[in-house]
Amino acid sequence: MAEDTFPMTPAGLENMRLELRRIKEVDRPDNVREIEVAREHGDLRENAEYHAAKERQGTLEGRLRFLEYRIAHAEVIDPASMKTDRIAFGATVTVLDVETDEETVYAIVGEDEADADRGRLSIRSPIIRALIGKVAGDSATLNLPKGARELEVVRVEYKPLD
Repeated sequence: MAEDTFPMTPAGLENMRLELRRIKEVDRPDNVREIEVAREHGDLRENAEYHAAKERQGTLEGRLRFLEYRIAHAEVIDPASMKTDRIAFGATVTVLDVETDEETVYAIVGEDEADADRGRLSIRSPIIRALIGKVAGDSATLNLPKGARELEVVRVEYKPLD
C-alpha cells in the first residue's frame, strides 16, 4: 500500500516547520516548568494545575507527532513553477458567481493550509473539486444544500503564496 502524501505549498511547509520548532523549543520547555511548579503544590490527585499541565503536555505531544508525520509525508508543490492554464493545486483562481455577479479569488492549497477567511481553500473542498481541470471561460455548477450555484472561471494564475 502506498504511503499517504499531503500536498502543500512551500509556504505551508515552512509554517509547519516553524510551528514544530516552536513546540520543541518553547512550548515543551514551558510545559515542563508548569508541571514542576504544579508538583510543588502538593497532592497530585487533587491538583488542578498539575492535571491541566499534564493535559497540555498530551496536546503538545499529539500536535508534535501530527506535524512530524505531515512534514515527513509532504508533497511540496510550488505554484510559481506550474506551467498550465488549467486549475490544479497551487492555482489562484478568480471566479464569478453568475447569479450575484460577484467575483471571488481562491488560492488552492493543502488541507493544513486552508483558511477560508484568507481565500485559501483546500484541494479537497467541494468548490475546488468542482473547479479542478477547468480553464478561464469554463463554468462549473456546485450543488449546495441551498441549491445549485453557477461559477464562471475568470482567471487562473500560478504565483507564490506568502
